[in-house]
Amino acid sequence: MSMIAISLQSGSNGNCIYVETGGVRLLFDAGISGIQAERRLSERGREIRSVDAVIISHDHIDHIRYAGVYQRKYGIPVYVTPKTLDVAVQRLALGRLNEIRHFRPGSTLTFGAVSVHTIPTPHDGAEGSAFVVSSGQKRLGILTDLGYTFEGLDRLVASLDAVFIESNYDPEMLDCGPYPTFLKRRIKGPGGHLSNVEAAELLRTAGGRLQWACLAHLSGKNNRPDVAMRTHRSIVTSNLRLYHADRHSATGTLVV
Repeated sequence: MSMIAISLQSGSNGNCIYVETGGVRLLFDAGISGIQAERRLSERGREIRSVDAVIISHDHIDHIRYAGVYQRKYGIPVYVTPKTLDVAVQRLALGRLNEIRHFRPGSTLTFGAVSVHTIPTPHDGAEGSAFVVSSGQKRLGILTDLGYTFEGLDRLVASLDAVFIESNYDPEMLDCGPYPTFLKRRIKGPGGHLSNVEAAELLRTAGGRLQWACLAHLSGKNNRPDVAMRTHRSIVTSNLRLYHADRHSATGTLVV
């Protein structure tokens, strides 16, 4: 059973990933406007109103901002942890949310023959999750906003057929860049993000099952696509296909 995935946008300015498999259509995160999501899906032959669920990773604005719009305008149920929702509604004007389905990090969501395993992350959101979508024998990881390379992450990546993996910053660009010291420490700290080198090391040790990786959540100030790709190619010596998710547009249709 094939699986397709499209990053509709990725970065601190908004995140949303579309996954389709086994007759099930899912969105992960709602950090871009409904109009943007609808248009970018339509350009790739998909209809946003046919989406079965939007699953929220954590409470930061670039991941949950438009969850209410997706539900009210397009009728998509929102899957979110209770703590994530509680924190988000205190910070953001999400509007009316009637169709909420709660989950706990570590639990598995089921949509027909498709399962979504939720993985607790140490990122500094209220109750963050990463995800593995399973359909038949295929496994796709959506691993962003991870915090650090926590125990078992390497084995998880090795179990996947494809992965969206955060490759947020280049260490030298971050150290020499414009961010204040406290923010640099936060990004490099245990609740922050993975660097290009850290992400590449995970991919280097993944083994032969992994078909492709899409580098995601690249910083607009402390990274560039060419820098990220060059770093990965210097560390990942296999024939792994590499893509990057853009901060302002959608990828092509990636197939597992």
